[in-house]
Amino acid sequence: MSGTIVMFIGFVVMSLLISYYAAKRTKTKEDFYTAGGKLSGFQNGLAIAGDFISAASFLGVTGLVFLFGFDGLLFGLGAVSAWGVVFFLMAERIRNLGKHTFVDVVTFRFEPRRLRMFSVVTTLFIVVFYLIAQMVGAGKLIQILFGLEYWVALCVIALLVLMYVFFGGMLATTWVQIIKAVLLLGGTTVIVLLVLAEFNFSFEALFTTAVLVHPKSIDILSPGLLYSDWKQVASVLLSMVFGIAGLPHILMRFFTVPDMKQARRSAFWASIFMSFFFLLMVVLGYGSIAMLYQHPELFANGKLIGGSNMTPIHLAGVVGGPMLLAFISAVAFATIIAVVAGLSISGAATVAHDLYAEVIKKGKPDPDFELKLSRFVILIVCLLGIVFGLLFENQNVAITAVFPLVLSANVCFPLLMLTMYWKNFTTRAALVSGIVGLLASFVLIVVGPKVWVDIFHFEEAIIPFDYPTIITLPIVLTVAIVVALLDKSPRATIDREGHAAMVKRSEGL
Repeated sequence: MSGTIVMFIGFVVMSLLISYYAAKRTKTKEDFYTAGGKLSGFQNGLAIAGDFISAASFLGVTGLVFLFGFDGLLFGLGAVSAWGVVFFLMAERIRNLGKHTFVDVVTFRFEPRRLRMFSVVTTLFIVVFYLIAQMVGAGKLIQILFGLEYWVALCVIALLVLMYVFFGGMLATTWVQIIKAVLLLGGTTVIVLLVLAEFNFSFEALFTTAVLVHPKSIDILSPGLLYSDWKQVASVLLSMVFGIAGLPHILMRFFTVPDMKQARRSAFWASIFMSFFFLLMVVLGYGSIAMLYQHPELFANGKLIGGSNMTPIHLAGVVGGPMLLAFISAVAFATIIAVVAGLSISGAATVAHDLYAEVIKKGKPDPDFELKLSRFVILIVCLLGIVFGLLFENQNVAITAVFPLVLSANVCFPLLMLTMYWKNFTTRAALVSGIVGLLASFVLIVVGPKVWVDIFHFEEAIIPFDYPTIITLPIVLTVAIVVALLDKSPRATIDREGHAAMVKRSEGL
């Protein structure tokens, strides 16, 4: 345990030093929001991958594979698949059209005031929901390693985020993400190699042992343990693929590079790193089954100590001893802190830039006050993270991380794609379909099994879908198309005429 404490302190000190260095270079709002737009494609690709190699993927997906076998890999598959959409349809256009946030893109040819106000609400919903998975993962990690009360662990996380994001902004966040992405990819690779070494690098031996020791036996090699209904599977994949492509804090990263060439490189390198990590997840998940079920001391009352989220942490201890456990724990913690920091900056940019600077001050803000407001919003976001972390304490972090993706898939993604690619889309259609998407997603999540039953403890959910994108996305698209085609207002004419200029700008012409 002393090694774990030393490594944790080491990562905290490293984060603070990076924050100190970044604070000296963070002089303007561009520095704070987008690191001055000076990152290379490779650096930004690592940082983007760092955003996703997080609690939801490393802790949550491994835990789901440990419990349900093949079905747990659906979440990793959805994350990797999303980058095809980002790479081919979005990266270049987003970079050419925006400045600080994705709202800059959707207001390029539309009436900005109402859209910005709506987008502030949407982004904050997504940020807070996404924050839940990170806070729960980090809270459980600190709780099991240091014996702290769970609520104390959440407060520690929030305090650390505030300490370096307040001053270093996006630059500090980016470098922490890059460093921890390298360390986590390297550490996970070491665990996988050690697991394979236990089975003489025979995948057949690994999977055979996993089948023999798992309570569900051969069923872990085929779909059906977590989701037996194909509609559930389709809804999960739709939520992840389109949700990831529309996440505000990910789209912000395309503004941290100087040009469209580097934006494409960012998406390319992020795809490489995430695909490699997903391959590691296969061995990590089934390796956890094969190894951990042979260690009864890791279980209490039939369940893994610390819950399924701690699966890879326990596996690191089994195959690599206390030092590897300490290293992976510290890196996982740094991973979560960096993601929380990125989410906080996204929320801050939404309120300070989109609402205060562009709506209230009509593009002529007080720069000093805007930065102060950004830091205040980060404080509020961290406090909300503590509250929701307490409410969702016992949920698997991979599952809770899909909630914000549902909102993104039904609001941000349709809004972006229709704005960039359909000339008949209008301000009115954007607002109406966006509001429908936000309300429908939120309501159907609440009345679904993961909230209605698991949180509110009703006997049966009103709808059977954990993630209702298969229901809501067709509704949103239908509303958007119908309202746009029926819109004959003077503003609609301006919106349609502005599409040609938008296409020209988005293609760098």
